[in-house]
Amino acid sequence: MLLQRPRTERSAVLREARDTTRRVARTFAIACRLLPRPIRDDVYLLYLVFRTLDDLVDGGSPDAGARLGAVEEWCRDGSGSSAEVSILDDVATRHDLPRHAILDFCRGMRCDLAGHTIETEQQLEEYCYRVAGTVGVVMAHVLEVSDDSAYDDAAALGMAMQLTNILRDIDEDLAQGRVYLAQESVARCGSLEAGRREALMRDQIPRAEALYERGEAGIPKLRRGRRAIAMAAAMYREILRQIEREGYGARPGRAVVPRRRKYALAARAGARTR
Repeated sequence: MLLQRPRTERSAVLREARDTTRRVARTFAIACRLLPRPIRDDVYLLYLVFRTLDDLVDGGSPDAGARLGAVEEWCRDGSGSSAEVSILDDVATRHDLPRHAILDFCRGMRCDLAGHTIETEQQLEEYCYRVAGTVGVVMAHVLEVSDDSAYDDAAALGMAMQLTNILRDIDEDLAQGRVYLAQESVARCGSLEAGRREALMRDQIPRAEALYERGEAGIPKLRRGRRAIAMAAAMYREILRQIEREGYGARPGRAVVPRRRKYALAARAGARTR
C-alpha cells in the first residue's frame, strides 16, 4: 500500500502523478487546480494509474497484460500486486472506488491490446465508455454525488471527451495504423483523409455534442468539484468548435484551441457554475 511506503517514496509517486497530469493532460490539469488539495492529489494519483496502463498498451509493452491483470485481480478480490494496485489501495482508503468501472476500463485496454476493429457506432460507444466513461464514473465517486443518476452523466461526459480526442487525433492515429472511428461511419461518409473527411466530421461532432449535453447536466449533482468539471468540459468541447473553424479536417494535424481562448472559456464556465 502506498501509505505504508517510506515518506520519500510516497512523495515521489505523488510528484510523478502531478507531473504526468500537467504534462500529458494540460487541459484537465488546468481544471484540477480548483479542486481541494487532498481531492486534487487523489485525482492526480488515479490519472497516473489510468494513463500508465493506457501508455503500456499503446506502446505495446510486454508488461501490459500482466499490469492489467494485477488491476483486474484487485477489482475482483482485492489481490494483485503492481505499482497501480498500490495506488488504488491507497486511494481506496479515502474514497469508495467503483471497482466494476475500473474493471471495465481494463476491458477497454484489452480491446486495444488485441487490436480489435471498431465496426459499428454501438461498438464505438461501448469503447468510449470503457476507456473514458469509466474514468468519469470513478471521478464522480471521488467527488461524491447528490443523486445516483450523476454516475451515468459522468460516464457520458467521459465518453464525450474521448470521442473529441478521437476526432482531434485522426491523423496521429492513422500514422500509427490505428482507426478508432466506426468502420460503418467511415464507409458511409467517404474518407478519413485530411481534406476529404468533412462529411465524417459533420456526422460525428453532433454525436459528441449530445454526449456533452448529457454529461454537463450531471455537473450540478456533484457535491464537490463542480467548477473544475465545468471548466474541463467547456475547454474540451471547444476543440469541436476549433475543428469546425479549421474546415472540418481540411488540413492534416490536430486542432488546437489557443490558450487565451481556453482560459476565457474556463473562466466563464467556472463563473456560471459558481
